[in-house]
Amino acid sequence: MPTAAKTAVGFAKPGHNHQSCVADAVAAADALCQEKGTRLTSLRKRVLELVWGSHQPIGAYALLDALRKEDLASAPPTVYRALDFLLENGLVHRIESLNAFVGCAHPGDAHRGLFLICKSCRNAVEIEDARISRAIANSAGDRGFAVQQATVEITGICPNCRRAAAE
Repeated sequence: MPTAAKTAVGFAKPGHNHQSCVADAVAAADALCQEKGTRLTSLRKRVLELVWGSHQPIGAYALLDALRKEDLASAPPTVYRALDFLLENGLVHRIESLNAFVGCAHPGDAHRGLFLICKSCRNAVEIEDARISRAIANSAGDRGFAVQQATVEITGICPNCRRAAAE
């Protein structure tokens, strides 16, 4: 029986090279913007790179601080406009419970945001599973509700932190 889940992408192992994640995210963003006829400005690109710089959700003010250190932005609206663009184009997600942002692992694909968030290291992994999305849509539909957007945030302890705690 085929599974409804896409290939699982797990929590990054210690020593993971985040630069490959950043490079992949920027390449996907460039392609998506070209396809949509939008522009990935240098500031938008840099914000995307900072979001993908680790697998920990990052807040807007942490992004602003990083950009200020690089003399790229001086006011919160600048960062928020870049984040709005990245959100609208499906390049990042907002983790509501943390008031922070993570890179989208599936840019260009219409999907619901489903996240596993480690309470210990704060890393977050986006999962995509059609079964979960269908269950949400079906349960809402049974109540006459049409889902337009759903984000599911599941907190726990990642395998790396569980392994470290056991050692």
